[in-house]
Parts: sequence; structure tokens; C-alpha cells
Amino acid sequence: MLTPAAYDVTGLARELRGNLRGTVGDDTRSRALYAADGSNYRDVPDVVVVPADQDDLATAVRLTAAAGAPVTLRGGGTSMAGNAIGGVVIDASRHVNRILGIDREARTAIVEPGVVLTHLLAAARPYGLAFGADPSSGSRATLGGMIANNACGAHSVAWGTTADNVRSLDVLLADGTRCTFDAGLAGSAEEVARYREGFAGRGGAEGELHRRLQGFVDRNELIIRRRFGQFTRQISGYALHRLLPGNGYDVAGLLCGSEGGFAATLQATVALTPLPAAKVLCVLGFADSISSADCVPVVLRHGPLTMESINLDLVERLPSEVRDAAVEAGLPAGQAWLLVEMGGEDEASAAVAARKMLEELRDSGSPASASLVTDPGAQSVLWRCRTDAAGLATRRADGAEAWGGWEDAAVPPERLGDYLRGLDEVLGQHGLSGASYGHFGEGCMHMRIDFDLLSRRGLATYRDFVEQATDLVVSLGGSVSGEHGDGRARSELLARMYGEDGVRLLTEMKDIWDPRRVMNPGVIVDPLPVDAGIRHDGPAKDRKLLTVFAYADDNHDFAQAQRRCVGIGKCRQTSGGVMCPSYQVTREELHSTRGRAHLLWEMLEGDLVTDGWRSTEVRDALDLCLSCKGCQSDCPVNVDMATYKAEFTHHHYARRPWARPLSHWSMGWLPVWSRIASRAPRIVNKVTKSALVKRLGGIAEQREVPAFAEQSFTDWFVARGNSQPSQDAMAGRRGAEGQGGEVPGGEVGGGKGRVVLWPDTFTNYLAPEIGRAAVEVLEAAGYEVVLPEKPVCCGLTWVSTGQLGMAKTVMERSLRALAPHLAAGTPIVGLEPSCTAALRQDAPELLEGSKLAVAAAASTYTFAEFLDQAEWKPPQVGGEALVQTHCHQHAVLGFDADRSVMAAAGIKAVVPDAGCCGLAGNFGFERDHYEVSKAVGERVLLPAVREADEQTAIVADGFSCRTQITHGTTRHPLHLAQLLADALDRDE
Repeated sequence: MLTPAAYDVTGLARELRGNLRGTVGDDTRSRALYAADGSNYRDVPDVVVVPADQDDLATAVRLTAAAGAPVTLRGGGTSMAGNAIGGVVIDASRHVNRILGIDREARTAIVEPGVVLTHLLAAARPYGLAFGADPSSGSRATLGGMIANNACGAHSVAWGTTADNVRSLDVLLADGTRCTFDAGLAGSAEEVARYREGFAGRGGAEGELHRRLQGFVDRNELIIRRRFGQFTRQISGYALHRLLPGNGYDVAGLLCGSEGGFAATLQATVALTPLPAAKVLCVLGFADSISSADCVPVVLRHGPLTMESINLDLVERLPSEVRDAAVEAGLPAGQAWLLVEMGGEDEASAAVAARKMLEELRDSGSPASASLVTDPGAQSVLWRCRTDAAGLATRRADGAEAWGGWEDAAVPPERLGDYLRGLDEVLGQHGLSGASYGHFGEGCMHMRIDFDLLSRRGLATYRDFVEQATDLVVSLGGSVSGEHGDGRARSELLARMYGEDGVRLLTEMKDIWDPRRVMNPGVIVDPLPVDAGIRHDGPAKDRKLLTVFAYADDNHDFAQAQRRCVGIGKCRQTSGGVMCPSYQVTREELHSTRGRAHLLWEMLEGDLVTDGWRSTEVRDALDLCLSCKGCQSDCPVNVDMATYKAEFTHHHYARRPWARPLSHWSMGWLPVWSRIASRAPRIVNKVTKSALVKRLGGIAEQREVPAFAEQSFTDWFVARGNSQPSQDAMAGRRGAEGQGGEVPGGEVGGGKGRVVLWPDTFTNYLAPEIGRAAVEVLEAAGYEVVLPEKPVCCGLTWVSTGQLGMAKTVMERSLRALAPHLAAGTPIVGLEPSCTAALRQDAPELLEGSKLAVAAAASTYTFAEFLDQAEWKPPQVGGEALVQTHCHQHAVLGFDADRSVMAAAGIKAVVPDAGCCGLAGNFGFERDHYEVSKAVGERVLLPAVREADEQTAIVADGFSCRTQITHGTTRHPLHLAQLLADALDRDE
């Protein structure tokens, strides 16, 4: 492999800092953050640059190239083939991301390389336009990255690849020349000839480049015609055929897919496609993927907008509620499915087109079952099965790991069935399996395979497999890359695909553009072996750390848990969802779930981040993690950063209590301080208003400390005259872990039996009115409400501050208090979602092997869950409610029951796509986190509350959510229990 000559890294970093307004990082943390992308590879960069604007980007490229250093341009960092790692990484996504204009008449947009696809789509939608290439990673993929890899997406079968939709590119060459290249001329041979001559006649470096390009084409036209551009998804190598006169001398098209190896994109003019007036989705079910592939030519004759495949392996890995919703939305019986979208002037004409396609499919003898889906909501549910596939495929159904490395080969669509048959044979020869999905309309299949990338033997098998799979693809006239580019995963394979003559052409083209080999060296030309630099083949895999959490789903292995993050980057989206709230406001890689996961991995790897659990780099990366758990549900591979943060924090401060932040003592021990405060709440409330107390507690001075109630909920409950189960009544009853017998069954008190109401710290000491409302509702529903005999706590505040030893002690004591009720099968109802989630999930993971923890998790319900299954007709509240779902409820418990109960009560629930409220327990109270907390709240939630009609109820079951809303607006949110109790009172 040819590489740039050695260069002075320290000197270059100093020069970049002196000439850029953006940031330049050659520190450990910056380099660790960018050592990996969405692939299997790791290459620690020398320097990371985040330019401030387009001119800064150009300066960074010019200075880096002039120093002889490798220039690695990076967009969203989601490249799956190792296309954008190593050297000097220049990240354009944070600042060089403006949409500079949209021309409705010309149907074009001018964008900078850091523009995220979904942002462009949102800007174009009011004009009835869209960008034709739409990969499933569009919520974080940048236009610059899409141009570099010639991204395709689901609709490219109708609207073309990125290269087909680029009109011109403003670029910077390695020698510092700034110029513009167009997409070529659609005209006669004579017109194209004059067009070429015009460029060749220019002076300077630009004219010389055009003359060399045209001479290259004239010398090699025959072989280019025979080897390149044979079908739409032949993405591998350079698109040399774009330069042919018959293609209008399309230099911009050549740059697309060059993976940053020719020039740096500074700005692009792209074409926008008119959206169809209506779309219907036809879902075809098959017994297997091969039979679905065999019907592709028939479907293509009907001009579908898209034809995407998924299989049962992936559907079974979806969350159960999504899987059930997909069946309800129209997923027919089968083991494999094609999602075929048809467009039309209206829904009726789109449906007619779909029925014609189905009719011919039946006539062809296809065994497909089918459903026609017209409802947009149902279509969205079905599309989620496909868009989450890349993440879902990283784990087999039995939990074993699966990887990219052979994830996007393509063949001409009519050969797809043959390819799948041959691929099954090659997989079988090596004892491998994988979940597949992809763009069947263009013969491209994505796949994650259960390679063993952790051993020498496994890597040898990996290499043998990709070589045999390459030969199979080549024999069918296919391409080793059909979408994601070659990168490090496939560049070495180009010799098998194009032969010696073809590789010679690629090398000559590289030399025309980049003779010093500084632009993303080692990609396409001069490649490293495909099995070199594998990220997982390092010390991290052998580090078996002693952890407090069990990580049962990851083979009790913290390193395997960290391998969940494969760089998909969904946590970098800013267009909705819970994950990742801090990234959504800072837009820094450091504050994404992926960034934190990469630093944790580097901590395990140990050669860059060397301090293990004591690492300040990891500590600082985790600092702005709100522990919202949004990643656990929103991340397709279920990365659980809240748990990893708690684990790390526990070890980081082990045997160093003095080093902990003050807030760990003030808010981490809130249950203890609350119990003490309840003895003299008036005095405590006066004291906590002082600036000194806030300062000593690490609390932001802008925050108002919530007032402790003058009477706790448990005190009210006892004073009300409720009789708790006595010690005598409990004696001799057989309980869990061998203690106790049975609580008398049948109707006790209430006609439907007894229910334990969990008196969490927030409800008990800070919001007892919610507990009182819940008692009223549960009794109205026919239940006798009881409380645990002794004080209980879920331990959450100690978990979130990484004091896991104390958390376990508190949990164990509380579960022992519950033992008689658990033995009797008495349900437990939680009012605070975070505490309910802790009982449902954290307790079993921290107390592995505890029968009480397992029993409590199975017996614990949210307030809405319990009412939803109680066969009780709630009072008619009516009206509209703006509902903020607690992020722990979103991640662990779900919201369906709440919707059901509110609908039964006549409440129209409006749930804004706000994600986390931003307070997140202790996070938003902490002095150093106030600004981020406020920014998270102001992103969606607080403006939505302010804009809500006064008659609209504001509902938030979580104490943090209610507090953030109260601090940020004039509204006072309610718990669902309060809404229902108020209606009961009105009915009386």
C-alpha cells in the first residue's frame, strides 16, 4: 500500500489551530471518538478537525494536504465499509451544514456537505419535492457522505442514486485549486464534443485536469464500456463510465462514489424530485427470500417507487409492540416479505397500479400472499420493520453477534435469485448464517453475518468467505458494493472484480486527481487487506471486568455489551425521538450515545485511553448523559448508556468518596434526606431556598428546590384510618425465599382484591396529592389499597449517581418488605415511572439470582397498566391533554396502556415528539448541567406547553417532567391519577 510520507503531526495541529476558527483536537479524547465509524474497522486518527464554516473546511483540507498528511473527510460517520477513518479526520457535520437555497422552479437545492438528508427533505417537502436517494440512515447521513459513497436508498429504483441527482459540485483539489464540476451535457455527440473542448481549453490546474481526464477516456474507452456502469448498483470502484461522451462527460458523477479520494466537496447543487401525489404500499409475503427474489423482474415491469425486502429473522427481533402493530397494519403470513410502493395521481390510481402488478404476479405463478396498505400510519409501521434492519441484524435471534463485512453486494436484478442460492451455499460451507434485507428492486442485498471477528481462525474464515462470495458475485455480473462504497472492507476485492486491467484504470484515475495520494489513501486504490485493522481483534475482547450489573443479555460480559454499538449513529438524529437528548442540543460527537460507546470501548482497548475505570476522558463523555434510557429503546441495537454510565461511575469513584460531585450526596441520597426533612418540612423548605445550600449541594442557582410536603403520603394514608397488614397477620405465611404462607385470597376490602401502592420518594414526600388521587381512583375501581409495612425505595437515585452498592442494599431491604405481598400474588402499582422502571428492570439486573427481584418485576405495573387490565370503566374526563411521556417509561414500560385508559376516559391525548424533558432526575438540577437541561426542554416540550390552549390539560406522570414544565412555563402539570380523581369528584 502506498501511503503519504511521514509528517509532523504536532506541527500540523499547531498550524491548523493558528489558521482555523473551528476546533482542532490531537488529544486522546478527540482521537478516540473518531477511531471508528459504522464498520468493523478501527484506525486512530492523528488529528480531528471540526471546521467552523465552508472556508474553514477548505483551509483545513489545503493545509493538511500541503503537509503531506492523509485527508479524511467525514460526514455522519455511519459508513459501513471503513470509508472515513484514520489520518486527519475533518468532520463537516457540526457546522458546515447550511441549506443555501431551494429553487422550486428549477427543482434544485444548494447544500453544504454537512447537511443531514432529513433536514433537506423537510425543507423541500413544502414545495412537493424530495431528494431522490433516501438511505435508511437519512436521519443522520450527510449529503457530503452520500456524495462520497454514491448513496442509493429505497427509492433509487425509481429516482436514481445520489450521482443521478447531483447537478454540480464545488470542490477543493489536493493542490489547493478550487473549482466546480457539472453533471455533464445531455445532447448530441457533436454538442458533447464541444462541451468537452470548452473545459479542455481552460487554463491553469483545472484545464490541465480536464485534458488529462479526456485523454484517459479516449485511450481506454473500450475497456471502460465493457467493465464499468453495467447496471445501476455497480457502485464499486470509480464510476469511470460517467466520463464517456455517451454519458455527457459527467465529471460530477465521477466524483460521486470516489469516497473522498479525488477532492473535498465544499458545496453541491442537487436535483429535487417531485413527490407522487399518493402512495400505496403492497406487502408481499413469501416462504423464503429466494422465492421473493424470483418475482423481482415481474414487479419491476410496473414501475414501483421502491421494492424492499425483510425476513422473519429481523421481524422477530423487533419489539413485540412493533411486531404486533406490523401484523395489524397488514404484514401477511410468510417468512420473507417485499415492501412494494406504488405511486399515482391519487390514492385510487396508485391502488389500481398496485392491483395490476398483483394480477400479473399471480398470473406468473408466484406463491406470494399480499396485502394492500393505504393508511399512512400503517405504512409507517411497516417501514419501521425495514429502517431498523441494520441495527436489528447485528444480533442473531439467539443473541449471538453478527457483523457487516459482506453487507451490500449487488447483482443485476434478474440474477438476484441465483445470487441468493449461491450465497446460501457459500454460507453453509463456512458454517455461517445471517439476516438479510435490502433493495431487491435493484439486486442489492444487505446482510449481517455471524462472523467470528475475535479470533485468528475466525478472521481467516472471514477472509475465505468474502473471497468466495466475491467470485460468486463477479460470475453473475455483479458488484461487491451496491451502495456503501468499497472502503477498507472491499477495496482489496476490486482486483478479483475488475481484474488487472481494471485496477490499472482505477490507479491511473487516482493519479490524475491525487498524485501525492493524500486524499483518503488506501481506499479503492492501494488497499490494505480486508482482514487488517479489524476493530474487535484487540485487547478489549479479552478484558473480563468484574461488574455490578449482570449484563445477562450480553453473556455477562461488559466488553460484549460495548460491542453492541456498531456505529449506526441513529443517536445522532435531531429530527425526533428520545435518543439522544444531549446530542440534539450540542450536536457534538462526544455527546452522542455512539461517542460515549466508542470511548468506553477505547477504555477497554487500553492503548489510547489508558486509565481504565479512572479515565477522565470517559467520565467527561458521560457527564452530559442524562441517563434517560432513550437509547435502550430507540437504538436499534439497544445500547443502554444509562446502565453503562452507572457502572462506570460506580467504579470511577470507588474508594474515593471525596472525589464525587456534591450532587451525588445531595440528590443521590434524596430518599434519606426526604425522610429527615419530613420531620420538619417548613424549616427545611426555608433552608433549601438559600444560595449557600444550593451551592453546597451542587445545585444550579437558577433551580427552585421542590418543597417538601407538610404531610407525607404515607402519613396521610395512616391518618386516614387505613389498616395495614399487621405483623401477626403476616406471621407464619409462606413468602418468597421461604418466608411466609398465604395472604387470604378472595375479595379483601375492595370487591376486586388488594393492591400494593408503591410509595416512591417523590410521591411520598414531594407530591403526596398524587398518591391520594391514586388511592381514590383505585378504590373507585374496586380495589383495597395497601402500602408496604416498612419504608421502601427502588434505589434509583443511587443507581443514577453510580452508588451501586447502596442501591443494592436499598433494593434488597425494600424487596424483603414486599415479600409477603409477592408471595400472595398481590399486584404492585407504581406512580412514578422511573421508580416503576427500576423495579421492572434495574432490580433484577443488579440483584441477579434474587427470586424476590424477579417476582417484583413480574408483579409491578404502572398506574395505567393496572387500570387498563382491571376491566373498570373510568369516569369521562373529556377534552384534550398534552402528554409528556417519561423517558424511562418510553424505554422500559411503554405508553400503550396510558393511551388506552385516556381514550376510555374520553381524553384526546396529544403526545409531542419531545423526547426527554431535560431535567432527568438529578441531571437538570446540577450546577454544570442547567444550560443543557434547559436547552433540551426548549427544543420541543416547553414551547408546546406554552402554545397549548388553556383548556388543554398538561399531563406528566414523571416528577422530573412536571418539575421541568413548572420551572419553564406558567402551567402546572398533572398526573393521570389526578385527572381521573378530579372527574370522580365532579361525578359525585
